[in-house]
Order: sequence, then C-alpha cells, then structure tokens
Amino acid sequence: MTHKTIRNIVFIDEDKCDGCGLCIPACAEGALQIINGKAKLISASYCDGLGACLGKCPKGAIAIEEMEAERFDEVATTAHIKQMEQEAEAKEMPACGFPLNKEISLKQPLMTGVTMKESIYKKTMLNQWPIQLALVSPNAPFFDKADLLLVADCVPFAYTNFHRDFLNDYTLLVACPKLDDFQSHLEKLTNIMQHSYIKSITILRMEIPCCAGLIHMARQAISASGKDIPLQEVIIGTREKAK
Repeated sequence: MTHKTIRNIVFIDEDKCDGCGLCIPACAEGALQIINGKAKLISASYCDGLGACLGKCPKGAIAIEEMEAERFDEVATTAHIKQMEQEAEAKEMPACGFPLNKEISLKQPLMTGVTMKESIYKKTMLNQWPIQLALVSPNAPFFDKADLLLVADCVPFAYTNFHRDFLNDYTLLVACPKLDDFQSHLEKLTNIMQHSYIKSITILRMEIPCCAGLIHMARQAISASGKDIPLQEVIIGTREKAK
C-alpha cells in the first residue's frame, strides 16, 4: 500500500529543462534521471525533498514544492542506489549515470610511463571527449554545427589510417549495433539530432552483416528527429592480413 503525505518534494518544469544532466549527480538518492531528453523524478519515494539538485540547474527548471506525494523511503532508496551501482559496474559507466559531456581537447596526447619511438609517434586527430554514444550528453557543445561520424567500434582496430583518413573535422561517436543496447542508442542519437544542428552524418562500419545496424539506427533517428540530414555510409573490408 502506498502512503502519501503533504511534504516538500522536487518539481521539474519540463518546458524549461533542456536535459543537460547537471542535476543528476547532485541527487545522492538517484531520484532523477534523463528520460527522452528531460530530467524526470523517477519515484517520489526516492526524493528526500532537501533540494541538493536546485543549484545545479542552469535553466531554473527545478524547484521544491509542497504537495501530496509518497513518503521518502530510506530503505527503498538505499536498495535503489545499490542497484544503480551494480548496473553501472556491469556497464563500466559512472555510478551516478551522468553522461560525460565536457568537451576536452586531445590534440596533445597524455602519455605516462610510456616511451615511443619518434618514427611511430603521431598526434591524435580526435577533437572531443567522450566518444562513446552511451556516455555523451545530447546537449554537448561539440554537436553544434557538427559533421557527425558514427563508427562501429571495431573499425579503428581494423583500419590502420583511421585517424588520418576519417577524423579530421568530424565529431566522433562510437557504438556497436550488435553488443550495445540498440534502442537506447537510437533514442540518444535522436535526441542529439533534435537538440543540435547536425550538418551531416557519416556511418563508418565493417562489412560484416551485424554492422549494418548502424545505418538502420541512423536512418531511424533522422526520421524520428523530423530533420533532413544528409547521410552517407562507408564500409571497411575484412580482408585477411598479408603474411
């Protein structure tokens, strides 16, 4: 039986919320999540109503209001946090579930305890971080006016000159259509297109059948976004390495 009472609890104005995600790590109880590009209170029983998330919202979309809601359930909240930590550990993601959306320049590689011969040293051409589709925020600044390169995660290992031939001036996203959560990736890609002006999308994949999922994902995301975004596909062969 659900017990409700009049108490202070988080209220989110979805018209103001832009889904930046800054409120997520501020909520130690894990009561907030980004769903369909908006911050959501997933359960009133997880919210203690103390408002630690208030000062983190740049849009002023979060308030604490007195209303009828489920009581704060400390036992259920503790179990919820433990489950989040276990899921994050399994996925090798931050426990808070916060997408890393800070743009980081990688033009000068950081190498610790590594000695490389001058003949093989090359500077990276990667323009931003993070690169995993599962980790980026749809509102990350590097998506604005971007030529998007969506790459199957095997490609950089199979194609020797990946940096030289493909990365220049592209915003990179990496995903695996077979091993990753296709639906989650589709929703994230759609949100990126809806929130930013994407100039073009290039799909870079291996010639194996499962990799074709990336092109299907991109087409569905473009359709769902309601935008007309040029799309092209580049397929990398899997020829046997010369002996």
